[in-house]
Amino acid sequence: MGRTLFADKDCLGQRDWASLRAMDTEPRKVAFLGLGVMGGPMAGHLASAGHKVIGYNRTAAKSSKWRENLAQRGVDVSTAATPVEAVADCDVVLACLGNDEDVRSVLLGDAGALEAMKRGATLVDHTTVSPALARELAEAASAHGVMFVDAPVSGGQAGAQNGKLAIMCGGSDEAMAAATPVMEAYAARIVHVGDAGAGQACKAVNQVCIAGVLAGLSEGVRLAQATGVDTDKVLEAISGGAAQSWQMENRWPTMVKGEFDFGFAIDWMRKDLAIAMAEGKDVGISLPVTALVDQFYAQVQAQGGARQDTSALIRHLPEVSR
Repeated sequence: MGRTLFADKDCLGQRDWASLRAMDTEPRKVAFLGLGVMGGPMAGHLASAGHKVIGYNRTAAKSSKWRENLAQRGVDVSTAATPVEAVADCDVVLACLGNDEDVRSVLLGDAGALEAMKRGATLVDHTTVSPALARELAEAASAHGVMFVDAPVSGGQAGAQNGKLAIMCGGSDEAMAAATPVMEAYAARIVHVGDAGAGQACKAVNQVCIAGVLAGLSEGVRLAQATGVDTDKVLEAISGGAAQSWQMENRWPTMVKGEFDFGFAIDWMRKDLAIAMAEGKDVGISLPVTALVDQFYAQVQAQGGARQDTSALIRHLPEVSR
């Protein structure tokens, strides 16, 4: 599919790796469950890459809009009214939903997608959920004869739209060999972290790191504004040194302008931080900075910023007037 694979080759046996590469250009019949700001573009990339894609969304109007938008670009997809209908006879089923409860309702139970999947198929969950749920899904999938990969993503709405997401995966070598050629349609980096649940644990680490960076960046922007220096020059000066980060390069200018409409909402970030803090508690470590940043995000939510992107964290600090 034209993109370099960054899977952990050392974790794959030679036979599995050869099988993975052989499948690389083979079109698959896939279902994508959840067609929101992340899932919609991801499913679109799958169809553009030549896979036969069936989409499902709990809001039917969103499914129809997704299909119509792709049709305008000459990309043919179909939609289904239920998860069961969507996954029938599919080789790979991918999901990008909201939270643990959403995943349970769509994937598990008598009316869930897993029960309707054919034996030997692969289930990939891109939703950010608890590692415990990922392990539960892996067990349920195994009992049904289905392979499973927990595969949360990083890169936000822009990464989904541009097909350049970073994907952190947990699952068996066999499951990774089946899932990777499909995920390559919208990934810039795919890393096999470990067994089931490892992808979700990695995503928790990712969100903790982002929260800390944005907290420092928020205070840095406000300090620059308060001193009266040219914030563009400050960015030019410090972004080439040790302070550099993706958040600095991409969000410093928009934070200065008070623009916060760049995808991943504070509501979702707080959900992810709750998962990280719960995981920390389970393994016996405290995350004091994460807990503090979560409180700051709660303040921004109370100010009406729940649907603004995570860089709106700066709003918990008073604006500077000079």
